Amino acid sequence: MKSSRLVSILLLLRTRGRMTAAELAAELEVSVRTVYRDVESLHFAGVPLYGDAGHRGGYRLLAGNRSGLTDLYTREAEALVLAGMPGAAEGLGLGPHFTDAQLKLRAGLPAPLREHVDRLRARFHIDAPGWYDEGHEAPFLPQVADAVRTGRVLELRYRRWTAPTDVDRRLEPYGLVLKAGRWYLVAGPGPRTYRVDQILELTVTDEESTIPEGFDLAGHWRAGQADFHARLHRGEALVRVSPAGAARLTGAAARALAETGTPEPDGWTRATLPVESTDHAHDTFLALGTDVEVLAPEELRTRIAQTVRTLAGRYT
Repeated sequence: MKSSRLVSILLLLRTRGRMTAAELAAELEVSVRTVYRDVESLHFAGVPLYGDAGHRGGYRLLAGNRSGLTDLYTREAEALVLAGMPGAAEGLGLGPHFTDAQLKLRAGLPAPLREHVDRLRARFHIDAPGWYDEGHEAPFLPQVADAVRTGRVLELRYRRWTAPTDVDRRLEPYGLVLKAGRWYLVAGPGPRTYRVDQILELTVTDEESTIPEGFDLAGHWRAGQADFHARLHRGEALVRVSPAGAARLTGAAARALAETGTPEPDGWTRATLPVESTDHAHDTFLALGTDVEVLAPEELRTRIAQTVRTLAGRYT
């Protein structure tokens, strides 16, 4: 938008002092001719903007001219609220607004604090998804985000795990959650949770949605996580783990080992660890190789022993 670009020109000159038309064009990703037109518009608006010719020429603002945080647009403010979430602004279609908001925020800071912020931005980078996460395309995320923001009912076709896999749903959006690189829509009736990258078709209707009074998105998500973990680890296994095996445990198993583990004379640790199922525990403990010994339940111990005998025969 031209109005946003004009503000950006002012902020760039505010922070950098003097810039040529070519430098402004490169920064704003527009043509030099467009910069000339924008500068002319600023002149007509009475902005104290001056252009100097020569080797050290360029545009500059009259000393004392300031631009404050009150210049933030609504969408830019929304982008700032989401700035703490890795890739959130870009995924929600707010990338350009986020860039403008950062520029305005930086311009409104005192010089020493502005330099401090610049140093921090150069030294910190957040990349939340795991190493083996190939990314999850969610083409309808911007539309879903707009529906959440404006309170509009969604009609969509959704792919789920159980048959029938492709279903039609009419949803009232309550909020969006970014978890481990994936976006989830919490919506009524229910509420229930839907992966945004599993939406196949989407229509944002003109019908207004209603969020139940007192609904707390963060509280709902925390409760859902607690319930998920409670249902996930319904079994237990008594094991002995070497120091190397203990270092490789993660999540609930690592916490249980730290909280309930009993050291033994040979340096190993005896502990009761939570497990999801016999199949999952079988694969998890086999991955630890000789650094773990399963003592109970007998079904799991027998299953692992049979696998080990099969492997030994195969490699003999």
